[in-house]
Amino acid sequence: MAGGTAYDLTGPADAPVLVLIHGLGLSRATWSDFVPVLARDYRVLSYDLCGHGESALPDRVPSLTVLADQLRELMDALSIPHATLIGFSLGGMINRRFAMDHPDRCDALVILNSPHERSTEAQRLVEERAAATGAGGPGATIAETLERWFTPGFRASNVKTVDWVRGTVLANDPNNYTRHRQVLASGVVELIRPAPPIMHPTLVMTCENDTGSTPAMSRGIGDEIEGAEVIIVPRLQHLGLLEEPQLFLTPILGFLGRLYEKD
Repeated sequence: MAGGTAYDLTGPADAPVLVLIHGLGLSRATWSDFVPVLARDYRVLSYDLCGHGESALPDRVPSLTVLADQLRELMDALSIPHATLIGFSLGGMINRRFAMDHPDRCDALVILNSPHERSTEAQRLVEERAAATGAGGPGATIAETLERWFTPGFRASNVKTVDWVRGTVLANDPNNYTRHRQVLASGVVELIRPAPPIMHPTLVMTCENDTGSTPAMSRGIGDEIEGAEVIIVPRLQHLGLLEEPQLFLTPILGFLGRLYEKD
């Protein structure tokens, strides 16, 4: 624990640092299939967002800036001068905000299943879901959420993983979860056509059937970051990185290999 933030740090001490940033309602355990593989060649920091997992509740109203500050303070506490930031969903919004606010602390970005500019109808639906959460806590929308996050076949055959996700989301403090969901709903506005522009090497990925972080959104993110690579994973939905982690790990490792072989 550092300054109220729970974290794990593993991998070679002298290797380039990767920071793994999970999504709304989840925890650093999201990355359990990723850390052992990435830590073979990289120093890997995973942590729990404010009020998620084992981290303390925030003392400020959550925003992308507050969440980027949480990461900056953690990196300061651990004497990490810079890192590549790998963010899933809300985490892929936080790492973009961080890159805009602290460009010298960011080596590169990996943006996974993260939302961007929405249509008017999609924005309305996201705001309605956030409002429903405020009225009934995370349990108000959990059944619908799991249907959007996992394919039907995975939900039927991988009950343990689905139950872990359900339990993790439901364990959240209702008010904190609602506030973070509101960041997910409204925060994309400050990331559209980013100013200052994001100039870091970037890999953007999402899944073909992710209705909240669509292929069009990932292409939109890529179009706004010069030289960004965009990959669409076939068939899967929002939590494809839990269904088939290797489909994400292989391109991420390729991207990192190209990035750090230049050093």
